[in-house]
Amino acid sequence: MSTIDSLIVRTIVDTAHDHFFVVDADGKVRYVSPSAAAVYGISCEALRASSVQRLEAEGVLKPSISMEVMRTGQPAQLVQRTTTGRRVIAQAHPVFEEGKLVAVVSRSMDLTDLQLLQQEYTLLQKRFSDHLKRNQALEQEDAALESELDELEVKSPLMREVALLLRRVAPTDATVMMLGESGVGKTAFARQLHRWSSRRDGPFVDVNCAAIPESLFEAEMFGYRAGAFSGAAPGGRIGLIEQAAGGTLFLDEIGELPLGVQTKLLKAIQDGRISRLGDNQSRRVDFRLVVATNQDLGRRVEDGAFRLDLYYRLNVIPVTLPPLRERREDIPGLVERQLQRLNRRYGQDKLLARDNWKTLMSRDWPGNVRELENWLERAWLSSDDVIHAGELAPPGPDAAEEIRESLDEGQQAVATPPELLEEEGLKDALARTERAILAELCATLSSTYAIAERLGISQPSVVRKLKHHSLCITR
Repeated sequence: MSTIDSLIVRTIVDTAHDHFFVVDADGKVRYVSPSAAAVYGISCEALRASSVQRLEAEGVLKPSISMEVMRTGQPAQLVQRTTTGRRVIAQAHPVFEEGKLVAVVSRSMDLTDLQLLQQEYTLLQKRFSDHLKRNQALEQEDAALESELDELEVKSPLMREVALLLRRVAPTDATVMMLGESGVGKTAFARQLHRWSSRRDGPFVDVNCAAIPESLFEAEMFGYRAGAFSGAAPGGRIGLIEQAAGGTLFLDEIGELPLGVQTKLLKAIQDGRISRLGDNQSRRVDFRLVVATNQDLGRRVEDGAFRLDLYYRLNVIPVTLPPLRERREDIPGLVERQLQRLNRRYGQDKLLARDNWKTLMSRDWPGNVRELENWLERAWLSSDDVIHAGELAPPGPDAAEEIRESLDEGQQAVATPPELLEEEGLKDALARTERAILAELCATLSSTYAIAERLGISQPSVVRKLKHHSLCITR
């Protein structure tokens, strides 16, 4: 490298927002960027005169990511707490020469500053929203929104703001991240975003990331050629990403992706190209990416369960859908739409008694829109021509039994789990009991969402447990 090239690289590193360390294979600090001094509470000269072993022992690096890379020879990522009270996320990579580790390069980002930026962004977003409310053009836009929402119910001011934001970004190809509790309607709004976009005539490919086993993810997402592996289809298969060409790829439950899978997905997003399994040729795929999660991805990044670079790549336009308890104005419209759907589906014309509304409007609906719709279906199936308040009462601990008795009379009650078997350990007994409970619910409830609500766990957890026990819904 020439002197000019070296000066250019040094200038880039010295002026970067990230803080860089370069460490010899034995732990001696060779270089540290000037900005690291303020974060780690020690001068650059003192850092350069030390080693990562000594800095970790003195509590300056808690812990040292370079030592982790020296130990494993693999890239690493972790969260450090510094003596200045800051929290930083560090990434490190090994440098090899002829197969021998010669150095470790690490960089860290101050999460304290990131949190301040996020707070500033929230404030600016609020000011922008307030400005839009005062704008006459917004009133005209809001008036036109009603006819474009198809099956969505957005009577509340909160949801109308969400819908207006989505309509504005729909013509672009910017990645949208749908945030919100389980059941708030992230998939429905992702579909509406697609309908508003210039890709509306293309496909909308809906992928539940939690439902694809890690071992099958690459084949499902990227496809494969004939003979790529044992059991491959004779003609090969087009992956889900290619199926979304010209349209929208919606990745639900993105926070459930294993780290190894995240790396493959990041490369496909960055390059805009994919390679099928068993194929040496890459192909360009044009698609719009929308993701959704009910998890705090920022916290998962801190915990090392989600890649920081993938998080930045996905979090371009974050859109938070509020829970149903914060937008009760939407409940009447949601109820009417669900009642119409149920009447069409079952070929009847049942009515909702007026005494239901107090119950419907006062509940918090922790499962949000999905819970409301499931409860209405249960009440519809349990009623005659008119649905009364008693049929909408909250399900108690024996709700699964009540549903089964009302819809499938004659079946036996849930069996009590057997006693501990001879020579059976606690782990095996718990697994057997869990399987028995899941098997019974698979026979009585109609979806993994209903099972999740009954057990008080997330729907992706139900999917994984059913796969682990080789169970499927039979109702």
